[in-house]
Amino acid sequence: MSSEEPGQGAADLRLGSPAGRWVLATTVLGSGLAMLDSTVVNVALERIGADFGASFAGLQWTINAYTLTLAGFILLGGSLGDRFGRRRIFLVGVVWFALASALCGFAPSIEVLIAARALQGIGGALLTPGSLALISASFHGDDRAAAIGAWSGLAGVAGAVGPFVGGWLVEWNWRAVFLINLPVAAVVVAAALRHVPESRDPQAVPHLDIPGTALALLGLGTLTWSLTEAGTSGASVGVVATGVAGVAALVAFAFVERRSRSPLVPTDLFANPRFTALNVVTLLVYAALGVLFVLLVLQLQVVAGFSPLAAGVSTLPITVIMLLLSARAGRLATKIGPRIPMTVGLVTAAAGMLLLLRVGVGASYLFDVLPAVLLFGLGLAATVAPLTATVLDAADDRHAGVASGVNNAVARAAGLLAVAVIPAAAGIAGADYTNPVAFSAGYHRAVVIAACLLLGGALLSGLLLRPLRPRPPGEVNVSECAHCGVSSPQQSPRS
Repeated sequence: MSSEEPGQGAADLRLGSPAGRWVLATTVLGSGLAMLDSTVVNVALERIGADFGASFAGLQWTINAYTLTLAGFILLGGSLGDRFGRRRIFLVGVVWFALASALCGFAPSIEVLIAARALQGIGGALLTPGSLALISASFHGDDRAAAIGAWSGLAGVAGAVGPFVGGWLVEWNWRAVFLINLPVAAVVVAAALRHVPESRDPQAVPHLDIPGTALALLGLGTLTWSLTEAGTSGASVGVVATGVAGVAALVAFAFVERRSRSPLVPTDLFANPRFTALNVVTLLVYAALGVLFVLLVLQLQVVAGFSPLAAGVSTLPITVIMLLLSARAGRLATKIGPRIPMTVGLVTAAAGMLLLLRVGVGASYLFDVLPAVLLFGLGLAATVAPLTATVLDAADDRHAGVASGVNNAVARAAGLLAVAVIPAAAGIAGADYTNPVAFSAGYHRAVVIAACLLLGGALLSGLLLRPLRPRPPGEVNVSECAHCGVSSPQQSPRS
């Protein structure tokens, strides 16, 4: 199928047609690049640190450099696709991501790897919004919801396969985790050029919010650096000054957004106290998740003696449970309201988190890890789909897409700040990840902190939530999707 001329897009593909299957496969593979790298790199951290002789701060920045640019540019990435062509920006993102992956794979030092990871995040921010937007713009209205559900389910399958592939690659060579992206990206580019129609939004905003993007990136970057550095070398005058500058940049971001003609984040969204509260819940939940998935994999390798493959697949039950139960949890929340599923789910997830305190020297996967991740996965499955749907419900219809994008960015920023703050608060720094005794002590403190964050989210959910309002027939309801992301909420196709 040849691509359409740039415009609004034909939106006439059927899911069962060869053309529809090509679009679905291409967007799943493309978004899978960014999704897998956000998880499998955690498995490689111990080997990366040993290879480069890096400090724990270096490992934190290997994660945070990617998350920082992904969070900072993801809203701009969606706007660029709407304005200049979704397929075009998607392809730019895939090629950018592949080139940055090659730089990661051949990095001669931890500093070069961190810089390359930051570039990877920009590529991810360009391709991630475009993958779902292409589906929404390409498929016929009768098949759109089914196509989005299929994309979501296949993304969940990719998330389940990722730990196996990542763990196996790390055992061979951690650089292969990045280099494997190159042939996958080549397939995505070839398929997109041949089979994916171009589309754009004729009503897209005429101006891009470059000042807002720059201030958000500056604020998050300087604040993350100051928090990470404070945990490593203490709160010196320079560290504190940098942190204050970061806060000032975020305040300036809010001021600029209020006055912008085309804001990344319409500030009137936060005039709704329910929307604000839900994003605070998102911040707490994804902060806990962000630190868990980094520290647990390290604890299993450094302290419990698991191989990278065994450590990588240890959390697989969480993904499988979410894949099987998220849609059911969303439907339940639609019937009885999100308060009970989210409150009970977060308390259950906190209990599973606390069970992970059993992971230590000589830990058994069957008796010490599996019960905890099963309980944690059940709690998370009860929480994430209702949370995402309730965020959309809290915004009016004209802001539903941007509300989803804001919530996604909040979740990524939560993981970014948590990986900077919580290890430092737990006393993990320097070369502690090479010392099983020191790292285990910090891990246990961090798990307790993360469980408290989940309980805080449960408290807010119990106090503030009410039933969802009904959606018009035919409108895509995020709570009905087959899978919701672990690293961040699924974005609305309207974002």
